[in-house]
Amino acid sequence: MTQRWTPEQAREWYQQHPWPLGCNFIPSTACNQLEFWQAESFDPATIDRELALAHATGFNLIRVYLHDLVWKADSDGFVKRIEQFLAMVEKHQLTVLFVFFDDCWNNYAFPGPQPEPRPGVHNSQWLQSPGARHVINPDSWPRLKAYVQGVLAHFSDDRRIFGWDLYNEPGNEGMLGNSLPLLEAVYQWAREVNPSQPLTTGAFRWTEGFKAINECHLANADILSFHDYEDLAVTQAAVERLLPLKRPILCTEYMARSQGSELSTHLPYFKEKGIGALNWGFVAGRTQTNYPWESQPSNEAPMLWFHDLYYPDQTPYRPDEIALIQSLSAN
Repeated sequence: MTQRWTPEQAREWYQQHPWPLGCNFIPSTACNQLEFWQAESFDPATIDRELALAHATGFNLIRVYLHDLVWKADSDGFVKRIEQFLAMVEKHQLTVLFVFFDDCWNNYAFPGPQPEPRPGVHNSQWLQSPGARHVINPDSWPRLKAYVQGVLAHFSDDRRIFGWDLYNEPGNEGMLGNSLPLLEAVYQWAREVNPSQPLTTGAFRWTEGFKAINECHLANADILSFHDYEDLAVTQAAVERLLPLKRPILCTEYMARSQGSELSTHLPYFKEKGIGALNWGFVAGRTQTNYPWESQPSNEAPMLWFHDLYYPDQTPYRPDEIALIQSLSAN
């Protein structure tokens, strides 16, 4: 099994790329990862149009979630669709940070047609992967290992891929105390493949309860990453925890306008520090993440958007935010 990159190797790799600037991306026509990637709902026309918009916005990186059930149902087709997606990514001068697993939102994912979004509810159909019952059941891990290693092996030298985010927010949704073994295992599986791109997983809570999970992140990631949806002072405190480790840093999720996390407050700071910045959301659509986390069913648009940058017709929600992105990306 190969070893973690040294800080020097990670910094050398990071310096070969422009300042990482982008968003978490899902096409506006998909309500979750399955609707994104399954053959019957994969939407190249929308993807191509929205990736062109990402480039025009000034972005060079997008973070994109995969799902184990798409691999389970049709691994060859899944790889072909990822290849098709990456061709569009390259066409629009972007790179991708792919995410394998996720403890957030709805448990018990099922392949096939997905339920319609609940009107006005944030991420109403977003799916955990592999889901709590598989996280705590090592008997299901050989299938998960085959998924992770199959994708990594196929794309291990693909320059269109910026890196691999192995597990999003392990321990979320009441899974604290259950997700650490799988987090440790997926790092081991990835090291066995030894892709040319760096590995990461992101800290998202700094409480005592998450100490063991955070120690796993910080002990294994080639490039460090974190999430922060709070005001700038809280974000700066998180960065101060990471700077002494002398590795490149990505903020792989931020921007919740009603929480005090905004492009105008955070993006200049990330640029100054050389920290990669990926806000949540891009074109408002079936994930409905322009509504806040606690939103209740409603047919009324939120007065203040929580996430997302564009209306479905690609009109900016706040033109000044797009101007800021373009200004910082050009310098």
